[in-house]
Amino acid sequence: MAPKPLDATTKARMMRQRRSGTGPELAIRKRLHELGFRYRVNVTPAGGPPRRRADIVFTRQRVAVFVDGCFWHSCPIHGTLPANNSEWWRAKLEANAKRDRDTNTQLEASGWAVVRVWEHERPEDAVRRVVDALCVGSSASSGSASEPE
Repeated sequence: MAPKPLDATTKARMMRQRRSGTGPELAIRKRLHELGFRYRVNVTPAGGPPRRRADIVFTRQRVAVFVDGCFWHSCPIHGTLPANNSEWWRAKLEANAKRDRDTNTQLEASGWAVVRVWEHERPEDAVRRVVDALCVGSSASSGSASEPE
């Protein structure tokens, strides 16, 4: 059970947090689309853990991309711990990181490549890593490293 927000402003700010379609995610999706890649958005990869959705999924190449927020996924550079209700937040953020590791393990065991992108990364750098994973997945499954989905 989540603790009560300190005030209405805090509650409103937390309720505005997007789960999908964030700025960093949209920038990456836009660039991938410009490069000719087609993908599914906000879906659970086949064979992956139930109720865990990847932000961008390339089903044929079996590549799942997660665009992780620095706060919610405990970025080692920008992750912070709120002063209020700190023990609850510590447990919550640790559980998020543990779930991320478990998701990676389960997807990789099912033959998926997982690309984790921090929200603070430059979209160009993230897209390069995604394309690299796609090229490996394409060449392994179809013999063509440049075929978009």
